[in-house]
Amino acid sequence: MNRKVAWTGSYVLNLLMSGPPGAGKSMLAARLAGLLPDLSPAEALEVSLVHSIAGLLRGGRLVVRPPFREPHHSASPAALIGGGGRAKPGEISLAHHGVLFLDEWPEFPRAALEALRQPMETGRTTISRANAHVTYPARFQCIAAMNPCRCGYLGDAARECGRAPRCGDDYRMRLSGPLLDRMDLAIEVMPVPASELARAPAGETSAVVAARVEAARLRQRERYGPEGPRCNAAAEGTVLERSLAADGPARQLAEQAAERLRLSARGYTRTLRVARTIADLAGSTTVQRGHVAEALAFRHRGPVPATASGG
Repeated sequence: MNRKVAWTGSYVLNLLMSGPPGAGKSMLAARLAGLLPDLSPAEALEVSLVHSIAGLLRGGRLVVRPPFREPHHSASPAALIGGGGRAKPGEISLAHHGVLFLDEWPEFPRAALEALRQPMETGRTTISRANAHVTYPARFQCIAAMNPCRCGYLGDAARECGRAPRCGDDYRMRLSGPLLDRMDLAIEVMPVPASELARAPAGETSAVVAARVEAARLRQRERYGPEGPRCNAAAEGTVLERSLAADGPARQLAEQAAERLRLSARGYTRTLRVARTIADLAGSTTVQRGHVAEALAFRHRGPVPATASGG
């Protein structure tokens, strides 16, 4: 049997959050799906088809909101990527057009982590069995969270273990360079003291942020037209170059940073996509130097593991 589930491209930006336990990483990840716009009719059909194959479609109703999947870090490669005797879709396909949250990222089996690399790049996964050869869509937004080390308190002199800072290096070594290179944004989430939480002013609601995201998506749809990419993260090659409309200083900064930071071609392209999105969120028609600088600040630039060779 040779079966393929249709899918349309809709590239997404991936995020890595690092911080000690209790800093709010899981809470932030859970809020993200609510900021995404509703699925388009075509996307709803794709997602519903995958969920139907997995036996998860309830009452025959279409899935109209981006799915949010959070597998446990003990999940096997087959549970994450898909497989089994009947070649069922895995978590990455169930998160198609939605969010795949991987908490305690370095604790996942190494084989499962490395199996993510190709789907994160191509947006699909192929499961081969003796009686089946199945391709499922897997265009998900990967949100990963990790502690700075195994004990979780690296950098806190009062709580870190006796192996610091070596424990942090060993923990990060569980993640290969090519896998980290696929993360568009890398941020540190630091805990807020309870005394400050009690006095914190009211922030923006999810509805306000979601409206800003929808406005940025609308700018992108108007820029690319009905036949173009769905969003900035889907833009490639000359389409991406034309969309940048970057001023001279911004382009110069991007090129200099790519050389000095030794960004891969993938890393450079992903940085440009992030800069274009930052400009859209700010309502700017052109990508300016500050937008590029902010995008570069989000790139992961930690020590590259010795096993990082490869694409």
